[in-house]
Amino acid sequence: MANVAKIPVIDISGGGGEAEQLQVAKELVEAAIEHGFVFIRNTGNDIPVEAVEGAFDISRKLFGAPLEEKEKCKYEQNNRGWSSMQYEVLDPKNQRVSSLQNSLRGWLLLSLTQTTCPGWRLQGVCIPLILSHLALATSLQPVIYRIRAFNFGEFVDGKAQQPIPDTIAQYEGQVGAFRDLCYQMCLKINTLLGIGLQVDPPDFFTAAHLREKGTSGTILRFLYYPPLADTSADREDVRAGAHSDYGSITMLFRLKGQAGLEILTREDTWAPVPVTPPGTEGDAAPPILVNIGDLLSYWTNGLLRSTVHRVVFPGPGKGAVEGETDADPRYSMAFFCHPVGTTPLTPVPSERVRQFKAPPSSSSQAAQLDPAGEKVLTADEHLNMRLRASYLQFYKDKE
Repeated sequence: MANVAKIPVIDISGGGGEAEQLQVAKELVEAAIEHGFVFIRNTGNDIPVEAVEGAFDISRKLFGAPLEEKEKCKYEQNNRGWSSMQYEVLDPKNQRVSSLQNSLRGWLLLSLTQTTCPGWRLQGVCIPLILSHLALATSLQPVIYRIRAFNFGEFVDGKAQQPIPDTIAQYEGQVGAFRDLCYQMCLKINTLLGIGLQVDPPDFFTAAHLREKGTSGTILRFLYYPPLADTSADREDVRAGAHSDYGSITMLFRLKGQAGLEILTREDTWAPVPVTPPGTEGDAAPPILVNIGDLLSYWTNGLLRSTVHRVVFPGPGKGAVEGETDADPRYSMAFFCHPVGTTPLTPVPSERVRQFKAPPSSSSQAAQLDPAGEKVLTADEHLNMRLRASYLQFYKDKE
């Protein structure tokens, strides 16, 4: 058995009173602080098991659709559509030298031209932006990214506000309904975080995510990773390079037995994250894995941890969790939750957040919410900064 990540499992479905809610909120916050990840037990109360299974069935149909269908829905600057991830720079340390040099030049230019900076500048360079991409850049090794993805933006009256492949057109309403369930659970988690952090008012985070207040960068992403045998990769290659997520929280749905996800621990080692952690084996579905994104970490001055993670080919005897394999295709679904785009990322009204001081050496996006002379970032500005850095070549091609 691999030395798996010790991530807490929490049940937020209870209908108990205030005391129970407060206890669950405290457990959620402590997990977010210590690990940046938490398993949310999938009891079916918030998101029915049938809805998750149905969404996975649609995902299989989507990725099995003819390529020409998906190419008509190619990724655009609004972060929606089909992508084979050829543009996404997830892990700078694992790019080929020429590619890394080009990325560095792009990040430097971006940091110089960025009008807002989540932290301090040195001779015009936005230091947190650079650090966020170079924190792991200690070696140069080639990597082959093997991901296919489709991003769904907002739905209105059950209709996607973007092109979708003909193969899944009949399931459009079902995808929209599943996205709505994820959104409602996102609000619930944000409420619990507000309670656990003793934010005043406790719905501070939740109110910032209400879609009736405007559009946001929230995305439902279907993901497909081909098995090793169907690629030219080997076991030293990485399916998805080391990265942290952009938004407030991410909700990840996985299938039993599918290996590959690892997190970077506080001890600077990689630990696999089991799909079914101990104590959940008898549940109708695997727990939902929730992690804190860069925006929420930044918003809370680094108190809530945005943890680096990746997807690998673990292989037998190389860190694979018992009962999991990378021999089959890997499907997952991620709901990336973002506040309304116009939300100003002003200091969170929480005494615990105010008192927290990130370590001086921290490369988190969290440091300094009110740098001298800098205007407050909005949620959209934070997201666009990250998208331009991660999809650098895509944006260059559009210019």
